[in-house]
Amino acid sequence: MKKRLISVLKYLLFIGIGVFLVWWSLHQIPNNKWGEFKNSLRTAKYALIVPVLVILSLSHIIRALRWRILMQPMGYTPSFPNTFFAVMIGYLANLAVPRLGEVLKCTILSKYEKVPAEKLVGTIVAERAFDVISLGIIFLLAFVFQFEVVGEYGMQLFKELFQNKSGHFSINKILIAVGILAACFVALKVWFYQFSHLRIVILFKKILRGIWEGLSSVNKLQQKSLFIFYSAAIWGLYILGTWVGLSATQGTAHLGIQEAISALAFASIGMIITPGGIGAYAFFMAKVLEKNDIPFEIGFANGTLQWFAQFIIVLIIGTICVVLLPIYNKSNKQ
Repeated sequence: MKKRLISVLKYLLFIGIGVFLVWWSLHQIPNNKWGEFKNSLRTAKYALIVPVLVILSLSHIIRALRWRILMQPMGYTPSFPNTFFAVMIGYLANLAVPRLGEVLKCTILSKYEKVPAEKLVGTIVAERAFDVISLGIIFLLAFVFQFEVVGEYGMQLFKELFQNKSGHFSINKILIAVGILAACFVALKVWFYQFSHLRIVILFKKILRGIWEGLSSVNKLQQKSLFIFYSAAIWGLYILGTWVGLSATQGTAHLGIQEAISALAFASIGMIITPGGIGAYAFFMAKVLEKNDIPFEIGFANGTLQWFAQFIIVLIIGTICVVLLPIYNKSNKQ
């Protein structure tokens, strides 16, 4: 009961952040600019959702193929359909509760493909590590192509986080952040040492061993070149999808790949901090586009459309996968 309550409160916190960002973003639009915001949504090229759907669906397929490569060094080769179903159902679950999808992905393959869940956790960590590296490369490209725009916005965010009321950097805030990280590290170390006999600690150690095995599997990959190609293809499709999405509204249709890279870099942060990126995705994209001389209301309208397209894709394909998963495995057994 207590665990469920914590999960509900955690979900409400994240969804609350998303709703707040939607409210905050809408209040950033001046009263005399509401007409432009509505006009951007009314005159948008909604037909472009179709190519975006194809592009992002292809990225999900490639992600499933890449995940299978990570399992091979551990001696597991799950079927592609079940791997793809797990990926999409995971995305669907993340729309409701952040990171729940990662647990479901492991649970589904553990059930239908007999792959130990604790070992799959390691592959998820390895995937996320490569995604972080890939996102870092996207930011690097954004700095190269749009140094003035991205550098200015990045510095603005950093200042807002660590500045005091007078507009100067707050040493106290920086020390508090470092102190919290150090305290968490010490607490975990003491917990492992003092309570090593508890079942939860033993289970946690088992999971950590699985994570280490998953991370180590990267060095043992038989198809390293293909893995790197898949990683580049996933993020290349994300850039392409963002660029096509920018073509959907008047005022952003003239923007190119460079602007798409910058928009994707910061919008990806929004996907991390709120469930499915609600509110945050469009907000960060609008802020970056604003540095490219695109009015906030038009950038927010485009960001909202792009977020909605991704939401619909995950909702439709994820729901189909939920239905097909038991049907496929039942017919497979027969």
